[in-house]
Amino acid sequence: MNFREARKEDIEQMHKVRVAVKENPLPDPGLISANDYEDFMFHRGRGWVCEKDGAIVGFSIVDRKENNVWALFIQPGHEGKGIGKKLHDEMLDWYFAQTDETIWLGTAPKTRAENFYDKAGWKKIGMRPNGEIKFEMTKENWASKNEE
Repeated sequence: MNFREARKEDIEQMHKVRVAVKENPLPDPGLISANDYEDFMFHRGRGWVCEKDGAIVGFSIVDRKENNVWALFIQPGHEGKGIGKKLHDEMLDWYFAQTDETIWLGTAPKTRAENFYDKAGWKKIGMRPNGEIKFEMTKENWASKNEE
């Protein structure tokens, strides 16, 4: 597997991963455009991908403008192989090298994603209006998690 920063030409494959996921599915694949990916990856933040046999099987995108995780998705059938953890860690290492601001994300309750973020050291701080759990990670918590 190859992990690297996302490029513009990755967007089509990234979107295929995004619409294939079973948890936190998009109600309409057209809700996110190629321009949205490009904006979040190159103007608002940065993105990373995992390739296997020339195909993207996972990706993450962090939004520096809103200080949140915009995306972390793994192609069904590739979960549980450490791809999400590696993409997550690359993303947070980059994010906290840029800023001291606390980062947040939202995810549906009672999902693998909720368990993933719990294990990764994120703190639950409440519920979002859309019913998702809101998690936060401080730079200090990230640094101490990496010292373990």
